[in-house]
Amino acid sequence: MPHFQYNAIDQSGNSLTGTIEAGHIQEAIGKLKSMGYYITNVAPARNVSAVSKSPDVKPNAPAKKTGKEKAKTKGKGQGMQIKLSFGPAKIKPKELMIITRQLATLIGSGLPLLRSLRVLKEQRKGGAAVVLGKVADDIESGALFSEALAKHPTSFPRIYVAMIKAGEAGGALETVLARLAEFMEKEAKLKGKIKGAMAYPVVIVIVASGILTFIMMKIVPTFVDIFKDFETDLPAPTILLINLSKLFTQKFYLIIIFVVSIFVLYKILTKIKFTKYWIDMAKMKIPVFGPVVSKTIISRFARTFATLITSGVPILQSLLIVRDTVGNDVVAKAINEVRNRVREGEGVSGPMMRTKVFPAMVTNMIAVGEETGAMDSMLEKVADAYDAEVDAAVAAMTSMLEPMLIVCMGGVVGFIVISLFMPLIKLAMSMSGEGG
Repeated sequence: MPHFQYNAIDQSGNSLTGTIEAGHIQEAIGKLKSMGYYITNVAPARNVSAVSKSPDVKPNAPAKKTGKEKAKTKGKGQGMQIKLSFGPAKIKPKELMIITRQLATLIGSGLPLLRSLRVLKEQRKGGAAVVLGKVADDIESGALFSEALAKHPTSFPRIYVAMIKAGEAGGALETVLARLAEFMEKEAKLKGKIKGAMAYPVVIVIVASGILTFIMMKIVPTFVDIFKDFETDLPAPTILLINLSKLFTQKFYLIIIFVVSIFVLYKILTKIKFTKYWIDMAKMKIPVFGPVVSKTIISRFARTFATLITSGVPILQSLLIVRDTVGNDVVAKAINEVRNRVREGEGVSGPMMRTKVFPAMVTNMIAVGEETGAMDSMLEKVADAYDAEVDAAVAAMTSMLEPMLIVCMGGVVGFIVISLFMPLIKLAMSMSGEGG
């Protein structure tokens, strides 16, 4: 009967290698699953004489590569990386979402993890292929899936690695991968809604800026030439408009420097912990945009927290990950306070209420979840509810931005028209006075 060599993880999370006797590979997989092992790779044994004839599973210590083999593998990986990309190999978030869904499907179909990764690697090019290849090589050399992923933090976020680790420990990697894919799909959908809603106002601002620049650089100078023949003092609005036009035509680089300086200053301030906190606070309080920002953050917090807890990640570690991925220092500080209280033995809802950052509905639903032992499902309901509120807030923001932009554009154009025609009206009135 054929023999198969396997890599697997036992219920304690230990990585094992060994051999098993079976009629075919699917039978070998079935036997290993019945033993409670999570399979990472199964392949026909190359050296049958070295294999025990017993049909029982015989786990051995994970094989380690020699120094020469490691150097060879490392050199090979580096050569591929240089060939395919100019920087470190990376999987983009959108591509990671697709890979995760496909990996969950392949493993759910009974395909071993290592072979599934090889299949996905062959379907891709560039950074994704390089990263998947390195992850597969690490697993083949005896590393856990989560350990292999943790070596690529730019491709796999902390939440991703933590959930995979929990899935390995619980023997439910397929379920965790499916959950991760669903989580990333909902996150992408939420970001897409916000970007889609902001597209129209951004286009309007860009078009309006282009029209305003054209007026200042082409139309106003024409009127300036006409005003030179007037023997009368120009009104203050006209003088202001002419000076602005000169700024656009003669010193346009100053405008570019000003805009770039504002952008750079903002980036610097967001790198400073103290100022970033107040910038994040302002984002949540600013009219029109504030409600969208706040509801989006609460939705992300609830969805991430629920996904981590459902996947078996401990609450303290889940709070730590959520704190680092929520994307807002105000909420991150509140989560850290909650985590400190939970570490001291308190529940989650009580400290959340005292921070006064989280809405009452969120804290009340979490309190109910704690009492019923279903906090993960309550958090999912909170996330779904806030996703709907984000939709409503985005629609309200868009409906408010459109008339505001129209009014602003009307005001600017009106100022330009009045400023240009005031000297003409003044001249016409003076001429009619002389004629009278």
